[in-house]
Amino acid sequence: MDSRSHTPVTTALRLCLHALLVGLLVLAVARAVSDDAPHATATVALAGVLVAVYAAGVAAPAVQPLTRAAALWTAGLGAVWIALLTVSPDALWVAFPLYFLQLHLLPIRWGLPAVAVTAAAAITSFVWHGREVSPGAFIGPLLGAAVAVATVLGYDALFRESERRRELIEELVSTRAELAAAERTAGTLAERERLAREIHDTLAQGLSSIQLLLRAAERALPDDAPAAPHVRRAREAAQDNLAEARRFVRALSPPDLEHGSLTGALERLRDRTTGPDLTVRFAVSGTPVELPTPYEVALLRTAQSALANTVRHAHARRAEITLSFMDTSVSLDVVDDGRGFAPEARPGPRTAPGARDAGTDPGGFGLPAMRSRARSLGGTLSVESAPGQGTAVALTLPLPLSPPPPPHGEDAV
Repeated sequence: MDSRSHTPVTTALRLCLHALLVGLLVLAVARAVSDDAPHATATVALAGVLVAVYAAGVAAPAVQPLTRAAALWTAGLGAVWIALLTVSPDALWVAFPLYFLQLHLLPIRWGLPAVAVTAAAAITSFVWHGREVSPGAFIGPLLGAAVAVATVLGYDALFRESERRRELIEELVSTRAELAAAERTAGTLAERERLAREIHDTLAQGLSSIQLLLRAAERALPDDAPAAPHVRRAREAAQDNLAEARRFVRALSPPDLEHGSLTGALERLRDRTTGPDLTVRFAVSGTPVELPTPYEVALLRTAQSALANTVRHAHARRAEITLSFMDTSVSLDVVDDGRGFAPEARPGPRTAPGARDAGTDPGGFGLPAMRSRARSLGGTLSVESAPGQGTAVALTLPLPLSPPPPPHGEDAV
């Protein structure tokens, strides 16, 4: 009779309602039989029919709140009860459990009129059977109706509030799990990038230098010198290890950079960034040049972080990504027309300037991470914003000096 979860409280309330209705009918039947009332047989028969109709509705799966089956069932109960009222004045007290059923199963626009009709029928029955008319004859059914209305409406309000809280808790638990997964993923990617940068800047460069030195030594030694074979084997070992280091760097690069250029990765980022009424554009300025992996990683991560924050917090309609190649530097600009913020109003280690609007997470660690990445490459990160004037994030990295190409082009990292 109710699609809501069967909690101990709701189960107890249903049992009390069943017991109340059956108890009041038993009382009416007992008084009719004990007083040898003229319609005692009819009272017993109609009370039995009312119990049967009530039990059938309770057991029927189709009888649910706000359904046609529930409306028909309550109408049938009401008809049998009115028939019982004509033969037993004591049946008027059954109106009280009927109030609860009508308010619970019918829409409020039908439930309130049904309660009013039930109360009127109870009062009319009292007068019909020639009982002494008193204020209590009117106040009793009306007061019972008022109590039922207040109880059911209050319960429904509490139930709706409980459902909202449950949904909020489920959303918070889901968000917490997503944040934990995102933090794990971000930590894994950050560690991969750090390892790739360290291997590139230390191990690979060192092996490249060793190979160049051994190549020079190999050329300086006569072919018949005793040390020549050892130098050659050492150079070949350095070359093999340098190739292995290159494979490590490629394997540890972000997935978006594994199968294409930085420009292609930024284009894919533009295509998959979505938001309500948000349009993202991407443009390249200058002549693209090949960049070291740490540079590409820093530029891509900055664009990802800034765009993610634009979607989450800025409420922007337009965002633009610009990758600019200049003579001595490369820069990335991410600009949106969102609500902006006041950078000077967000100090602190966990609320760095622009923590919510400059591509950072709400805890404020995104911006420091971008600044740290920029500093590690000798670059700068700037954030410009004001309330209502959008946000601009700019990362500028100096282009590395191109070393003279090694012999045969084999040793560039």
